[in-house]
Amino acid sequence: MTEVVGVRFKSLGKIYYFDPEDNTIPAGTDVVVETARGLEYGKAVIGNREVEERTVVQPLRKVTRVATDEDKDKMLAVREKEEQARAVCLEKIAQRELPMKLVEVEYSFDGSKVLFYFTAEGRVDFRELVKDLASVFKTRIELRQIGVRDEAKMLGGLGSCGRELCCASFLSDFEPVSIRMAKEQNLSLNPSKISGICGRLMCCLKYESQGYENTKKNKADKNQEKAAAPAEDSPMEGVYDVEFLTEEDLKDFPELREVMKEDEGQ
Repeated sequence: MTEVVGVRFKSLGKIYYFDPEDNTIPAGTDVVVETARGLEYGKAVIGNREVEERTVVQPLRKVTRVATDEDKDKMLAVREKEEQARAVCLEKIAQRELPMKLVEVEYSFDGSKVLFYFTAEGRVDFRELVKDLASVFKTRIELRQIGVRDEAKMLGGLGSCGRELCCASFLSDFEPVSIRMAKEQNLSLNPSKISGICGRLMCCLKYESQGYENTKKNKADKNQEKAAAPAEDSPMEGVYDVEFLTEEDLKDFPELREVMKEDEGQ
């Protein structure tokens, strides 16, 4: 077993495990951790706990320290720089007339990199844009194209149910959703009825899918048991296979044909 704490860098982002280094870090504590991108500021959403080693991605990086007041002030300054970087990037995109939509800007905590998230219909040649941004910010620039589901998660909004989008309110990861789930739940296959504001199938189709699958399986098992186990004293007791009689079969049993005619007449 390995002792870890779970840290998020965004309010609904993925949870990453870090080594607390013998420190007790309660859930809700702001921390500064060591990542592949350098030092980052996050929030411990899972306090000290032991997990199986197979669930930990190696190498397990360490929690550098519990965030100080200075760290918190620095993080507020980073947020202000992100707004400024967003305005500059939008201006440069307009100047270059690039077919792309800027969604979000993310500054690393140590200021070593600025990450720009965008959406576009196809591939975009943004090499000149990177040069423009690097000349302004004097740091490493990264542009990352994202999908429409990630865009909806970042921007938020209201779903057709009138509630805040699931992906923007409590979902940390996207689960695969298929049209089969809508069919199993006897929902209308009208795209406008089963699609979210991102244009993809709604994430909530997944919530009850397993329940419908279990109900269908249990019903099939019960029907099979009922067919395979006739009631006691039943004329079908001990019968495990049934075939329908044909006209050819009835030729050898004229008395059975007469009984069937009487039943049909009743």
